[in-house]
Amino acid sequence: PLDAPRAALLVVDVQNYCSHREGKGHRDAPEYYWDQLELTVVPNIKRLQTACREAKVEVLFTVIESLTQDGRDRSLDYKISGFNVPRGSWGAQVLEQVKPEGDEIVLSKTSCSVFVSTNIAYVLRNMEIKQVAIVGGLTDQCVESAVRDACDMGFLVTLVSDGCVTMSRERHENSLRALKGFCRQRTAAELIAELSK
Repeated sequence: PLDAPRAALLVVDVQNYCSHREGKGHRDAPEYYWDQLELTVVPNIKRLQTACREAKVEVLFTVIESLTQDGRDRSLDYKISGFNVPRGSWGAQVLEQVKPEGDEIVLSKTSCSVFVSTNIAYVLRNMEIKQVAIVGGLTDQCVESAVRDACDMGFLVTLVSDGCVTMSRERHENSLRALKGFCRQRTAAELIAELSK
């Protein structure tokens, strides 16, 4: 189970750019993506945030956000994919429904993995965090990268299976299967129950 004083909830890329219907990131996403995001994932993240905050679990966020306006600092992958979320833009803001409270940390990243293009491992270790629960999108891209890298860097990882989304159920389930050796998997309700003990 999560040990609240040594745990963090990491919300990956739930931001206007790719999680708001008016954002530029996933305009052509299938309706499956939007239904899962709006009806399941965002409500589950919101419930998890409430439970984590009550249990004194750190809540952190990562957003795709270039350090520059033109994105010249982005990873090659983001350049090829056409992802550029200019610094300080509306697209870089965390989705309103799950926005940070107080001094919760938001890390801007310029690559798929938050562990590659930010100092998150340093920050987590400074806060004596040993366990990281991960939610957000896309399950088979940025979330999967975060899970693998967090595990390889010595963090105990919990992937919230109904707190993540990608473009199809098949892609989501394939990613969950592929990640079994890197993390334990729990639903939002299971994790909230753990925190209430």
